[in-house]
Amino acid sequence: MESTSTDNVVAQAWTGFTPGHWQDAIDVRDFIQKNYTPYEGDASFLEGPTQKTLDLWDTLEENYLSKERKVRILDVDTHTPADIDAFPAGYISDEDDVVVGLQTDSPLKRAMMPNGGWRMVETAIKEAGKEVDPEVKKIFTRYRKTHNDAVFDIYTPRIRAARSSHIITGLPDAYGRGRIIGDYRRVALYGVDKLIEDKQKMKDSVATEHFSEHWARYREEHSEQIKALKKLKHLGEIYGFDISGPAKNSKEAVQWLYFGYLASVKSQDGAAMSIGRLSGFLDIYFERDFKNGTLTESEAQELIDNLVMKLRIVRFLRTIDYDQIFSGDPYWATWSDAGFGDDGRTLVTKTSFRLLQTLRNLGPAPEPNITIFWDPELPEGYKDFCAAISIETSSIQYEADKQIRGMWGDDAAIACCVSPMQIGKQMQFFGARVNAAKSLLYAINGGRDEMTGKQVTEKGLFHPVEGDGPLDFDEVWQKYEEMLDWVVGTYVEALNIIHYCHDRYAYESIEMALHDSEIIRTMGCGIAGLSIVADSLSAIKYAKVYPVRDETGLVVDYRTEGTFPIYGNDDDRADDIAATVVHTIMSKIKAIPMYRDAIPTQSVLTITSNVVYGKATGSFPSGHQKGTPFSPGANPENGMDSHGMVASMLSVGKLNYKDALDGISLTNTITPQGLGRNKDEQVKNLVGIMDAGFMAENEDI
Repeated sequence: MESTSTDNVVAQAWTGFTPGHWQDAIDVRDFIQKNYTPYEGDASFLEGPTQKTLDLWDTLEENYLSKERKVRILDVDTHTPADIDAFPAGYISDEDDVVVGLQTDSPLKRAMMPNGGWRMVETAIKEAGKEVDPEVKKIFTRYRKTHNDAVFDIYTPRIRAARSSHIITGLPDAYGRGRIIGDYRRVALYGVDKLIEDKQKMKDSVATEHFSEHWARYREEHSEQIKALKKLKHLGEIYGFDISGPAKNSKEAVQWLYFGYLASVKSQDGAAMSIGRLSGFLDIYFERDFKNGTLTESEAQELIDNLVMKLRIVRFLRTIDYDQIFSGDPYWATWSDAGFGDDGRTLVTKTSFRLLQTLRNLGPAPEPNITIFWDPELPEGYKDFCAAISIETSSIQYEADKQIRGMWGDDAAIACCVSPMQIGKQMQFFGARVNAAKSLLYAINGGRDEMTGKQVTEKGLFHPVEGDGPLDFDEVWQKYEEMLDWVVGTYVEALNIIHYCHDRYAYESIEMALHDSEIIRTMGCGIAGLSIVADSLSAIKYAKVYPVRDETGLVVDYRTEGTFPIYGNDDDRADDIAATVVHTIMSKIKAIPMYRDAIPTQSVLTITSNVVYGKATGSFPSGHQKGTPFSPGANPENGMDSHGMVASMLSVGKLNYKDALDGISLTNTITPQGLGRNKDEQVKNLVGIMDAGFMAENEDI
């Protein structure tokens, strides 16, 4: 009788949906493709915020956000190690009942997550002006080994040297690695009981195998995932919801989905905790309820507004040093949207518009990191609305849909800023970045640090450039390649250690429970300082560069005579050097075995950490000065692009995407006044610029 009753609940929840493979297996993409309604109209249907939304946002601002801005960290729970169901229910106010759930029991109160490392937690608590609970400290320093403890037990001397000299910065060896997008839609479509049943089935499918490390880990990880799903079910109960079965309407679909995401941010403090690709999925529920007469447009917008409101108040307990690396306190709740399906239909829905409307209804904000998969063929009404919202808020990021879809499929999303992956079928071992620019200075100085004079590489392993005459390009390039072997080898060795330890001591059980049992793993490597390397090598090749040495013979500056081509101005001479650097580093990464046979990828990305990298790096032949910030991502060097935005996009388009499958970042700043005399002209011109730039990107696939 119980099975029949469950079947009836599921049938009721799925009434009105087009059947398909998604009913027989966990397959959210199939559900979306068979049920979503593409939208090619304009934004005229949208509604403003409801009074309840405005009142709740005002309460947040008055009682919490305004106070937090004065103190950096509003509050910390120092007694309760975080977990999915560790805290009682919390609300913004008595009127907080549209989408419920907080990380702790009070808005903006941060929880400690010591599985990553106790030292960082203790430092963050003290920096917040709080006292450490001695009993909790005893547990995580005496009885419970942390990820950070394990990593430093294994680190080699050269990893420690590279880490302390900042040629490698931001390694996730004391906090959650992030870059894992749970398929939170599964909670709404199937309910938790079905997900538990599926995981138990997969665990038992290998019960008769002979013992091996893989076999044992597979079964243990599935057990951890099942435990996490049971805690997720309990989290729903804490807030008065039974999420064992699938969502029956739009409100439940949003709430169930959010509980899945909330469970993740309650239990992991990853550098990026992205939420995935939700609009098309939720739009299916909205459209069904519209047809049933049980939902209005105002109510649909209210649900999206309140979901986004909750995403804006996620907080993690971080140290001041961490904030400096990432230029603030971001967590990249990236929400990916738009693009096209493999069948040629646009994935733009009315809820794609509703998401952008939150930036008007709630005001601009960096979270969630709204990311649009752009293609010149997107519906004109949607492109115009994206451009209008970008001009108003500067709060939207754009990615090349054709490149992402061609490599990762049409149900991919961005983790963090530029890292694409298939939702629920792929995860990334996040790995921060190597300082490719500083590596060039190490090559010239034989492994000595230009800031401290310290010999960082093994003594006698590398020989510096000798003499005071002009630097020879071929000699410098050979030494750079040799130095990159050492830097990349050290970097990947550190990443393998980190992710081995993370799986053992800080496993993301709930996020992985919302994945398939067999998944693709990538190793997300990255580089910083590309434009500086390209311009410096260009200066050495096309001008005359003289090294300036201190009394010990260390090269600390350069004197450059003559002109040289500059990367970022659509000049093949400089752009080809940049592309060669990216390809060379990726080739060296690929040559090294990866933990769990991960596929190595690379990003050209320093959206936030470019300031920290710059502080730790000396002067360059390009004219870049010691201690000054790098340009972000794949951008031209600060102030060196003289041919405009489209030229810089064309330069970046020459980087081979296959050498940087983890993503390439280009940040451009345009004032609205520079786009035209009135709003219509500005929108038209911005759309034109993006179409031109992304068309060039698409031609390079």
